[in-house]
Amino acid sequence: MTTRLRQSQNKKIMTLSTRLLVAAFSLLSLLPLRLLYCISDIGFVLMYYVVGYRRRIVRQNICSAFPEKDDAWVTKTERGFYRWFCDYFMEAVKLLTISDRQLRRRFTVEGADEVEKCFSEGQDAAAILGHYCNWEWLSCVGIALKPERKCGLIYHPLRSQAFDILFQRLRSSQPSSIVMPKKDILRSLLTLRREGTRSLFGYIADQGPKWENIHLWLPFLNHDTPVFTGAERIMRKMHDAVFYIDMTRPRRGYYTCRFHLITRTPQDLPEYEVTRRFFQLLEQTIRRDPRFYLWSHNRWKRTHEEFDRKFIVVDGKVLPRK
Repeated sequence: MTTRLRQSQNKKIMTLSTRLLVAAFSLLSLLPLRLLYCISDIGFVLMYYVVGYRRRIVRQNICSAFPEKDDAWVTKTERGFYRWFCDYFMEAVKLLTISDRQLRRRFTVEGADEVEKCFSEGQDAAAILGHYCNWEWLSCVGIALKPERKCGLIYHPLRSQAFDILFQRLRSSQPSSIVMPKKDILRSLLTLRREGTRSLFGYIADQGPKWENIHLWLPFLNHDTPVFTGAERIMRKMHDAVFYIDMTRPRRGYYTCRFHLITRTPQDLPEYEVTRRFFQLLEQTIRRDPRFYLWSHNRWKRTHEEFDRKFIVVDGKVLPRK
């Protein structure tokens, strides 16, 4: 069998598996949320007590972020995280078929008038956020804006083609929502601007960068933390109004999203100031209720000491030491 033939067959198999996956989750999403939460409860027991999914990393992250807390508090927060994390997936799946009426009842957006004010004055907006509460639902903030606006989350394509397509469907479930791979964002923003379409895009900015992408370290949750600065560079280049999105979860299945204006002139602030303010606000949000943060990500695996030992910064570029 030739290499080309193998690739063709693999592509057909992947296409079939993708269709089956999307179809299966679309059917699952037709269930009422109360039944999806029953599935989530079962998933919690399996994930926490049976499989122990990343429990070592989760506990290590919570303990190091809150060294002043006792074991009982850590265990309670840890269990709360896993319960919410299972809910997060079921709630995300529900976006495939949720009605507009139900979404508006469960998802409240506050401060959208400030975003519309920017639009009316000819300025696009950018939202900067972390992995807190259900960030998938943030692709639906367009329900609080005029229908001609474009909204979306910038994302990094997943390794699994099937799940990548599934999450693209989730994030574009609303008419005003579009998904944007991060490699295409600047070109797409310029295209929308030329067309006269006002846009709001969300940047999830609390991932851990690779060594060569580390240009800034900030204090964050009791750690010296390497952070991405690419989102700020785009906001400064585009002269966007920058908002922080603060999410709360008043009760199961209900979210409130609040727009908090950081600045309308990011290009006038000192370099990295937008990023600094974002992480300060995000830490305040997390400390308010730590259960809803993504503790399963090993975001502190790279240390400043190791970076200084292995790399050197020359003219803004990170280069390995010889």
